[in-house]
Amino acid sequence: MTTYAVTGATGPFGRHAVEELLSRGVAPADVVAVVRTPSKAADLAERGVQVREGDYSRPETLPAALAGVQRLLLVSGSEVGARVAQHTAVVEAAKAAGVERIAYTSILRADTTSNPLAGEHRATEQVLRDSGITSVILRNGWYLENYTSQLGQYLEHGAVLGAAGTGKVSGAARADYAAAAVTALLADDDGATYELGGPAFTFDELAATVTEVTGTTVVSRDMTPAQYAAALQQVGLDEGTAGFVSSLDASIAAGDLETDSDDLARLVGRPLVTLVDAVRAAQA
Repeated sequence: MTTYAVTGATGPFGRHAVEELLSRGVAPADVVAVVRTPSKAADLAERGVQVREGDYSRPETLPAALAGVQRLLLVSGSEVGARVAQHTAVVEAAKAAGVERIAYTSILRADTTSNPLAGEHRATEQVLRDSGITSVILRNGWYLENYTSQLGQYLEHGAVLGAAGTGKVSGAARADYAAAAVTALLADDDGATYELGGPAFTFDELAATVTEVTGTTVVSRDMTPAQYAAALQQVGLDEGTAGFVSSLDASIAAGDLETDSDDLARLVGRPLVTLVDAVRAAQA
């Protein structure tokens, strides 16, 4: 039997992926949840999932975490600036453990985007190519949850602030990206690179959707990147973080987070969660 491992398995994405594997009929004993804090995965262990400690920042924990694993879903880390070293440690441990296939969650248009997060993903993709391990690259767009998590702020201020202009976001729900990742992990499409995203929307359309669902008028207030960075500093962000967030919106304005690829829908194999669905769920 094939043993499947998911890193970051107690994080939002990893948790969805583990649940997706189980829902597809993979036996719990054949699923390894690699987690930084095993106690946070006690419920998975009770269901028969193998819970193993594995910390990206502690490479010595990784060989035991990946022992006996054939296929690995490497969920990208959350520590910006540290991810190349962390991901490299996982790939090296996977190679030493004899892992046969790695699916990695990268970023949309990783090889051409101006998105400031892309550099670490490009570097990780190269690490995977250099490793010789069969790999599949999942270039994820933005999560709808990036926006629905701010619903309270939108309603409080009556506005969606940003510097994206008329740029569009091909957003999708985290659960849909995780389902696509599991499809790729289970399949044998060696070496594939998928550009993943849902139906595209502008910030004007985001504001209109929030208004429609909640009954509270919310407008899109577009600014220049400099103005947006200044506004973010006024609400408590430091200068560096404000500039970083503003540059993310600038990449949206440049079209870097929009795709017409239908890879996500094909991999998921069912209707995707829509922006309306996501806002309704956040309101509930």
